[in-house]
Amino acid sequence: MAEGSESPAGRRVVVIGSGPAGYTAAFRAADLGLEVTLIERFETLGGVCLNVGCIPSKALLHAARVIAEAQEAEGIGISWGEPTIDIDRLDEWKGEVVSKLTGGLAQLAKRRMIEVVTGEARFTSPSEVEVGDRKVGFDSCIIAAGSRPVELPDLPDDGRIVDSTGALQLEGPPKNLLVVGGGIIGLEMACVYDALGTEVTVVELTDTLIPECDRDLVKPLQKRIEGRYGAIMMGTEVTGMEAQKGGIKVSFKGDGAPESESYEKVLVAVGRRANGDRLDLEAAGVEVDERGVIATDERQQTNVESIYAIGDITGNPMLAHRGSYQGIVAAENIAGEDVTYDARAVPSVAYTDPEIAWAGLTETEAKKQGVEYELGKVPWAASGRALATGRSEGLTKVLTEPDTGHVLGAGMVGPNAGELIAEVVHAIEMGSTANDISLTMHPHPTLSETVKIAAEAAVGIATDIYAPKR
Repeated sequence: MAEGSESPAGRRVVVIGSGPAGYTAAFRAADLGLEVTLIERFETLGGVCLNVGCIPSKALLHAARVIAEAQEAEGIGISWGEPTIDIDRLDEWKGEVVSKLTGGLAQLAKRRMIEVVTGEARFTSPSEVEVGDRKVGFDSCIIAAGSRPVELPDLPDDGRIVDSTGALQLEGPPKNLLVVGGGIIGLEMACVYDALGTEVTVVELTDTLIPECDRDLVKPLQKRIEGRYGAIMMGTEVTGMEAQKGGIKVSFKGDGAPESESYEKVLVAVGRRANGDRLDLEAAGVEVDERGVIATDERQQTNVESIYAIGDITGNPMLAHRGSYQGIVAAENIAGEDVTYDARAVPSVAYTDPEIAWAGLTETEAKKQGVEYELGKVPWAASGRALATGRSEGLTKVLTEPDTGHVLGAGMVGPNAGELIAEVVHAIEMGSTANDISLTMHPHPTLSETVKIAAEAAVGIATDIYAPKR
C-alpha cells in the first residue's frame, strides 16, 4: 500500500521498537486491519529482550544450571568429573536460540504484511517520524523504544567494564568478576559466571539483595551464593574505578568493605533508564520526565491524543510481559475499541539459582502500607518433589485478605519458581480465594502442590504441615 493512503480501517500506525511490547502491539494492530510500520534500531526484530537481554541470558542460565546439577549429583552418588566447557560453542548455541526467535518474528511480521524499517526513529512532528533520510507519516504511533542500562559517572573507558549487554559476550570467563548491583540482572549474570568458574564478588549499595523482594524469599538464594562467591558486600558504595594493566582497581566505602580490590572484569548492573530522551519527543509535543519516562493514561495514551507509549519507556516495573499486555491495550484502542490497562498483578521473576518469583501484594509492601493480611506459608522441606530433586531449600507463601480470603499476593523461591507464579497471578485476576486454590486438585508429587498447601495453610486446613489457623 502506497505511503499516505488509507488502510482498511483508515489508520496508519507506526510502532517504534520491536521488543515484546512493540512486536505484540504491531502484530495485534495488523490483525485488527490497520496498516502497520514497525521501526527497529537493531538489524533483527526482538529489541533488547530477544537480542541482548531476556533470551540470551536465560540460555546461559540454563547452561549454568546444567553445570551446577552435575556438581550437585555427586551428593547422591553420581559423578562425571569436572565439565569441559567449550566457550565458543556455548556462545554459538546462545546465538542459535536468539536467531530462531528473531527469525520467527520476521516471518510473523511478513505474514501480517507489516513493513519493517531499520534505524533510529526521531519525531519531526505530532504525525511524522524520521528514520535516517526517510520520513514516515502516521495517524497513530505507539512508542515502545524501551530502556538502556544506567551508567555510573566517571568510569574509565575500558572494555573490561561492561553492562548487561557486554556481559553476554562470552570471550572466555575471567578469573574474577565484580558485579556492581545486587538486583535481578546482576545476580542472574553472577550465576552464569560462577558456573563457568569465575570467582564472583557482588557489591550492593542497599543493605539487601533484590531490595523490592521480601527477605524470606531472598534468604535461600543469599545462603547459597554466600557459600560459592568470593564475597557479597551489602551497604557498600563503589567510590571509584581505575583501569590498570593487571585489572580494574575498584575503591569501596562501607562497613567491612576493603579499601580497594582489583578485578579482571567489572559488570555494572545498577538499573535501567527509559529511552524517552532519545526520540526528539519535544517535536511531537509528548511530555517526558527527567528519567526518560513517558506518562500515559489507562488506555496507554500520552498527552498527545494520537501517540501511545508502552513497555519500559513508561517506567517501572520494566518487564517484558507488562509491555506486551500494554501493547495489546494500545493497539485495540487505536482500532476503535475501548479497553484499559487493568492488570491486578504483575509477576516478577529472578532467574537466579534458586529462582525467586512474586506477584501482587508483598509482605514488605503490606507492612509499609498498613494493610492487614493473613499468611499461608509452606517450606519446600515438606514437598516430596523438592526432596526427591535435592532442592528443599525453597518456600511458597500466599497472602490473603482477612475477611474474604481473597488472594492478595504470593511469592516463592526454589527451582522453577517462575513457572509456579502464574497460577497465583490468575487467582488474583479472577478474584479467587485461598479456599478456591485449596479445593483445586493439584498433581502429586509436584512443586505446584506447594501453592495448594500454602493456600490450605492460609485457610487453616493444611495436612501436609502443621499450621493451625489462629
